Amino acid sequence: MTELTRLAAVGAGATASSGDDGLLAWQDQALCAETDPEAFFPEKGGSTREAKRICVGCEVKQECLEYALLQDERFGIWGGLSERERRRLKRKVG
Repeated sequence: MTELTRLAAVGAGATASSGDDGLLAWQDQALCAETDPEAFFPEKGGSTREAKRICVGCEVKQECLEYALLQDERFGIWGGLSERERRRLKRKVG
């Protein structure tokens, strides 16, 4: 099982406790915290290229994606994937 497949499987069936401090611990190390947040939440039809470029070099990309899958994030780029790409990943595994 690839790492993305495992994460999608986790996101397809698991829920996270909102009180879990470890769930967000990765955010302090995220490259997106040092950049313009608008790049990660483009208008409908807008480019996701800049956000995805930043994600490529981020050391907490996997944790970010896992968070988005667990929380069923509906908007933005998380872990280098758009909402559509995350949905597709969940369907592929689910």
